[in-house]
Amino acid sequence: MKSLTERDIRTSFVNCSKGEAARLAVPRDLDQRPWDDLDFLGWRDPGAPDRSYLVAERQDRLVGVTLRFPSSRRSLLHRSMCSLCLTTHPGGGVSLMTARKTGAAGREGNSVGLYMCTDLDCSLYLRGRKVPASGGRFEESLTLEEQIDRTTGNLSAFLDRLYA
Repeated sequence: MKSLTERDIRTSFVNCSKGEAARLAVPRDLDQRPWDDLDFLGWRDPGAPDRSYLVAERQDRLVGVTLRFPSSRRSLLHRSMCSLCLTTHPGGGVSLMTARKTGAAGREGNSVGLYMCTDLDCSLYLRGRKVPASGGRFEESLTLEEQIDRTTGNLSAFLDRLYA
């Protein structure tokens, strides 16, 4: 992924108002992100424990999405798998992230959801740059490039549902 500026991020959001996009918490460490290893930028809102944001390059443009997830934690005995990168995590390491749909459907309260790594670090898990706490990745016969393609394809399918 190419490096992004705060302006790039704020103007990319498709499922919130311009005012909401102007007020959301953008990461302060954009210049320190491992951009070459990211398939999308994802982060949690430090001031709102139930909110996260995701920005992806899609069809030659940026698409930003506000996400909500339950703030309650699951049992540490429970394991879940991210639907994007297929990394397993214990407890609250995977959350059902919901995004308000775009346009009239979103204004009527319609949303779509997907189970994702709660920290949205799927790209780093795929590349072995981050290891989940007592979770893991299954050994696969797919190459890293094929795993990345699958993950970005899963993300693209989720984003497609925002417009449907």
